[in-house]
Amino acid sequence: MASSSSFPPSEVQDILHQVVTLLKERKETVSIAETATGGLISSSILSTPGASKLYKGGLTLYTLPSRIAYAGWTQQHIDNYDGPTQDVVKGLAAHVRKDLGSTYTIAESGTAGPSGSGKAPNRQPGYVALAVDCDRGSFARELDTGLGGDRVGNMLRFTVEALTLLRDVIEGKAKL
Repeated sequence: MASSSSFPPSEVQDILHQVVTLLKERKETVSIAETATGGLISSSILSTPGASKLYKGGLTLYTLPSRIAYAGWTQQHIDNYDGPTQDVVKGLAAHVRKDLGSTYTIAESGTAGPSGSGKAPNRQPGYVALAVDCDRGSFARELDTGLGGDRVGNMLRFTVEALTLLRDVIEGKAKL
């Protein structure tokens, strides 16, 4: 049986504490639209005491049917889809924030591995596109973790990077 100190994962704990503290101090809220992290961002936030005051909800939009049902995707989105990109996550974040009415929405989409689905860099394991949508705009980043096909390692790193982007947006350090 795992102890309560093993979750959230140690890699996530510091940045999670920073983000939750900022949200609580500012009385602001967050919602999540995640794909490759599979709920890890949401569950990490929900593991903290007082989460009900700052967490507005989350969606794991891992499949096309879930994006159609919950993220407003249309045939045009499907026809134009070319893997995870900053434009995709900006759209997911804006849609979910509008629906859930949060101060911020984090969205991520990436390729955790162990394999990719094409030759383009954004289809290779370790790639993630991140966005945080708020009243000031939609802030986005992309990165390659360098972890190759390490699925769990990538999921953890995607989570840390998504929370880092949120912290940077809250503190006014992120650039549009």
